[in-house]
Amino acid sequence: MIKELIIDSSPNGATIALLQDRQLVELHKEQITNNYTVGDIYLGRIKKIMPSLNAAFVDVGYEKDAFLHYLDLGPQVQSLLKLTKQVRSGGYQSKLLDNFKPEADINKGGKISDVLSKSLLVPVQIAKEPISTKGPRLSSDLSIAGRYVVLVPFSEVISISKKIKSNTERNRLRKVVESIKPKHFGVIIRTVSEGKGVQELQKDLLDLISKWETFVTKLHGTEPSKKVLGEIGRTSTILRDILNPDFQHIYVNEQSMYEEVRSYIHEISPDLEGIVRLHKHKEPIFEHHGVDKQIKSTFGKTVNLAGGAYLVIEHTEALHVIDVNSGNRTANKENQEENAYQVNKEAAKEIARQLRLRDMGGIVVVDFIDMHKPTNRKELFDYLKAQMADDRAKHTILPPSKFGLIQITRQRVRPEMNIVTSEVCPACGGTGTIRPTVLLIDDIETNFNYILTEQNEKNITLCVHPYIEAYIKKGVFNRQMKWYFKYGQWIKVKSNPAYQITEFKFFSAKDEEIKL
Repeated sequence: MIKELIIDSSPNGATIALLQDRQLVELHKEQITNNYTVGDIYLGRIKKIMPSLNAAFVDVGYEKDAFLHYLDLGPQVQSLLKLTKQVRSGGYQSKLLDNFKPEADINKGGKISDVLSKSLLVPVQIAKEPISTKGPRLSSDLSIAGRYVVLVPFSEVISISKKIKSNTERNRLRKVVESIKPKHFGVIIRTVSEGKGVQELQKDLLDLISKWETFVTKLHGTEPSKKVLGEIGRTSTILRDILNPDFQHIYVNEQSMYEEVRSYIHEISPDLEGIVRLHKHKEPIFEHHGVDKQIKSTFGKTVNLAGGAYLVIEHTEALHVIDVNSGNRTANKENQEENAYQVNKEAAKEIARQLRLRDMGGIVVVDFIDMHKPTNRKELFDYLKAQMADDRAKHTILPPSKFGLIQITRQRVRPEMNIVTSEVCPACGGTGTIRPTVLLIDDIETNFNYILTEQNEKNITLCVHPYIEAYIKKGVFNRQMKWYFKYGQWIKVKSNPAYQITEFKFFSAKDEEIKL
């Protein structure tokens, strides 16, 4: 599988497209104005305790208070509160936790009022970005993610990714991390750590320890509701999480972003530094690599499939609904079951891509075409799970219900990627109505009076729809001839099939459009 990353950098941020075998599978937008990114750590102030929800509303500087549930406090929240109090009072000087005495874990079934109180300061991490009318979702179970490992303070547990299957490799990684991790810190070993040496893991862990030291240093003087430690940019986050030897190229259209990406890859994977390329073509980077066309064809309510079938994707506040239709794909009556199975498989592959591409989260209900054979339903379910195996968002897929519906829950941590692909009609401006065609010639002549008489333009050209050109030039003593006698100069008339029926433009002798 060939993977490519296309980065379109602009003054407002960057748009990042991930392609697999030239097909767009993920699209991310990194905006400079976005202050609430998943992974950012803030010094929150408790605004309100809600016993009925077993949760608290926290001020992190957003227009709406953020939400912190008891289950998101983390078992070591008492240790975090104790450290925060000591650091801000100047009573704890060390940046690590060697001399820190952790508190006991909280009760999983406890009440939030037993742990937090109004106006209390507590470091919190953004778990979900603000979505729709809701503020950010928070967690006080802090973690700092790196390329190979994740650092978890106030814990001694070493966890290993379930995707690493070899027991020998799991034991090796556990021993390596045990020998290098600091006291009172837990570590999560990520999938990409498989096969990596001590030096690479240690370098990554030291970088995370350095970030923790920065966090402790800033914690002392940070004002309430302000950011203490920021996550790296979306571009670097994607590179950190998915970069592997399968990547063939990373294209960037802006010099400073090119240097930033190249430098970051040099740090995390020096052998892949050479795949970063600077886009030097005149046409926009997304247009050059065919990304723009794919965006237009894959976003929107209806998504067409290669075999003639299509998907209809509807969004509501509570869930997303995807309907699979066979379209103009036909089959013999004896072959209806097989035809439905093939269409459903084709749709399942596209649905897995659409979920990643649009970053659709929450509940997704898919209405596949009815199939009668239990073996086909089972195979379709397994095929959908296999197609979604590469999806980095946490998700759960339920087997088909008795109505033939498959339900999917997918982690939602940021707003859904929504791109409007429809365009405003240039003829009616979106109103659905146009000026009467009988007045078109009057409009053209009114502009002639302005351009030729007041602006004193010479040798102008009128460009219109082919039908209008034919009408103007029809007959010996036609409209063009009348204009010659009326204005004292010959006016060229050209047609453009791309024009709307009532669209017209004027061009000067230098072939420059005359703005009206």
